[in-house]
Amino acid sequence: MRITIKATNLDLTPTIKKAIEEKIGTLDRFIPDINMPLDAFVEVALETRHHQKGNIYYAEASIKVPGKVLRSEAREKNIYKAINTVKDELQRLLKKYKEKKV
Repeated sequence: MRITIKATNLDLTPTIKKAIEEKIGTLDRFIPDINMPLDAFVEVALETRHHQKGNIYYAEASIKVPGKVLRSEAREKNIYKAINTVKDELQRLLKKYKEKKV
């Protein structure tokens, strides 16, 4: 899977980059019958305007599959939790996509 990562208002540290690559990169195993490489676009950000106190992190990911774009987003107080939430949602969407294709 080819992963493009964008960081907004946030330093993209090697730890965050590794977490994204590990979590999102493993999602292609849920649809092994696609013979082309999948493209994933991931954006992580530190939101600047929100109603809660403290840092609120935002993670969004889109995966292009044949005939569709699967997308998920999450807002959490921890960037790693936001990444995990996005991964879980995309995993669910990929399983649903796979069931429809079969």
